[in-house]
Amino acid sequence: MLKWVATAVVLLVLALVFRLGMLVYAGYALLAIVLVSRYLSRVWSENMLAKRECNRLTAEVGDQVSILVRIENRGQLPVAWMLVEDLLPTAALLHEPPNLRVSGQRIKLAMFRAGATKSLLYQIICNRRGYYQLGPAILETGDLFGLHRRYRVGAEPQYLLVYPEVIPLEGYDISSRRPIGEVRMTYRLFEDPTRIAGVRQYVAGDPLNRVHWRATARTGQLQSKVYEPSTVAGATLLLDFHRSSHVAQHEPFRSELAITAAASIANAIYTMQQQVGLIANGRDAADRIRAEGWKGDWRTRDSARSAAEATDPNDRLAPVVVPTRRGPEQFRSILETLARLELGDGLSLPYLIGEVEGRLPRDATVVVILPAVTAENAIALGNLRRQGFAVTAIINIHEVYEYAQAAGPLIAQGIETRHLADRDSVRGICRRLHIAG
Repeated sequence: MLKWVATAVVLLVLALVFRLGMLVYAGYALLAIVLVSRYLSRVWSENMLAKRECNRLTAEVGDQVSILVRIENRGQLPVAWMLVEDLLPTAALLHEPPNLRVSGQRIKLAMFRAGATKSLLYQIICNRRGYYQLGPAILETGDLFGLHRRYRVGAEPQYLLVYPEVIPLEGYDISSRRPIGEVRMTYRLFEDPTRIAGVRQYVAGDPLNRVHWRATARTGQLQSKVYEPSTVAGATLLLDFHRSSHVAQHEPFRSELAITAAASIANAIYTMQQQVGLIANGRDAADRIRAEGWKGDWRTRDSARSAAEATDPNDRLAPVVVPTRRGPEQFRSILETLARLELGDGLSLPYLIGEVEGRLPRDATVVVILPAVTAENAIALGNLRRQGFAVTAIINIHEVYEYAQAAGPLIAQGIETRHLADRDSVRGICRRLHIAG
């Protein structure tokens, strides 16, 4: 803008100095064009209003969502051109099939008469679970000479929550109300004193018959016996969603398979009216949006698109936790959390276990879903078992020989393992799990 005004002023000064009448008129004309163009582009931009309507903001995998964006010229002047685009996250459109398959028109270039209204109508088919930002709707206009461009937000974003797929599980009688694995109850009434599972540090209030004298003599500190479980009471799902644990070439399939398995197990346990919880080291997309927000003032369309993305790394150390409980809202809370969960860069699995160990109920099986088994992972899970927790590991690896290699260190720690090879294996993932009698 300033360079055009400066050019017009220089032309006028030269014309007046050298008394060039035609050049004077040219300078006045250029200055008038610059000012009128700036005024029109500003008025056109300010008088445009957009509103988005969605027929739903929660959906299941396979559902279709219809989106209508209405654009209205509220001014008294016609708008020569207006480019409207309702932004969607690029990451949701990349894969084949894409997370969101779009059909219809979400970009439109049109002229608007005074008071005119036009619409964008498009549909989204939800192929994968997730928490997706719809919008903002960006309005771009400018003068006919291309001297000025204006960008503004016509409609703020809305957020679509797509629930993960839930697959009915096989392998145990739901009517028996027996969830996965046998677990230790908090009360000693349910412990089997003939079956010692391990030792732990003495806690004030432990009776003398629980003291493990040999371990006490060896360590120099009082140690108490940990007995084998004798009853069942649900499960806490521990999901390894750290980005470094997932091989990029297998994404998003392996991480989505883990989500499907977790949702399916949670559904089975909830159906049996047992307690169920979820702990993960990923990031919650809703928390990310609350913390980072979205920007509404952009100078270019490229910056607008960048602001609509969700690709920034997140190394926050707080885990995602849904406490292990019973109740009608528990499964819905887990399902919503799994729908929003994204790969994170914060706590690795051993650090996650150390962070949440004190919040794990001892009367629920710890079901760990992980894509890789390192020595650190095996030791952390082994320590969890030696502290009296019932631990089952579900290894999210495709090849059988890779599963065998990964399961070895866990079996050495006394941890039962299961193979999550593909979607078809989800249904029978609990078929051979040991059920308390």
